Amino acid sequence: MNPMLEPEDADVVAAATGGDRDALTTIVDRHRAWIYNIALRMVRNPSDAEDATQEILLKVALGIGGFEGRGSFRAWLYRVAFNHLVNLKRGRATEPTGGFEDFAIGISNMPDLELGDMPVPEATLLVEEAKIGCMTGMLMCLSREQRLAYVLGALFQLPDTLAAEILEIQPATFRKRLQRGRADLHGFMDGQCGLINKDNPCRCARKTRGFVNAGYVDPDNLKFHRDRVASVGEVASRDASVVSETLAGSYPALFQEHPFTDPQKLKDRLARLLENTELRSLF
Repeated sequence: MNPMLEPEDADVVAAATGGDRDALTTIVDRHRAWIYNIALRMVRNPSDAEDATQEILLKVALGIGGFEGRGSFRAWLYRVAFNHLVNLKRGRATEPTGGFEDFAIGISNMPDLELGDMPVPEATLLVEEAKIGCMTGMLMCLSREQRLAYVLGALFQLPDTLAAEILEIQPATFRKRLQRGRADLHGFMDGQCGLINKDNPCRCARKTRGFVNAGYVDPDNLKFHRDRVASVGEVASRDASVVSETLAGSYPALFQEHPFTDPQKLKDRLARLLENTELRSLF
């Protein structure tokens, strides 16, 4: 279910803006996983994405009474989310150390090692974890604005008119941002990634042991496969008007294979937050 595309429930929105805590809980439940999964692709670290999601939904909860219905509630809510993500302090894990050039050097310097006698299921999962971590790192090499356009337009396939409305920019501006982000990211992958070009030297399986040794992948604490409910592609829009056209080949499809997750820990945190007596008095 894609709450950014589904018809809005006017009754629930009206009740929530009037101070109905149950209606607010419904809105939080409806949008929590989507905001989290977008945040994860903006900040990279799942714990930071959980913090950002809680901060966003707290802003929504405290500000919902000010929504006057002059526009789309969905656009208002996601505008709060995206403004928060774009304006996160640089001290958070939102940026790489450098851009694509530095990222390529880091990958090249990572030694090619065998996984050893590790059982196949465990090895497969570790390789997948390393792949997702590496590809998320590629996203981080884009500027925040380009990254957000790529996540919305290429990964989650929002129509350009809706994405532009949410971001408060013109559709042509959104298309240009997406085009530039796609060109930079796909150009890097075409020159480096073995998933795209079999002639490229980088192979996930050969880098995984190095990622484990360096502490980027923890076999006992996998970041990206916990609380999986679907893949990104399974929940993305399939609208014919999507700006990503033919998905520009297999590049975004690789990202769409990544897990769409809904952390139980985040659900519990938000439930406790909404039950907080002092906070409830502010609704």
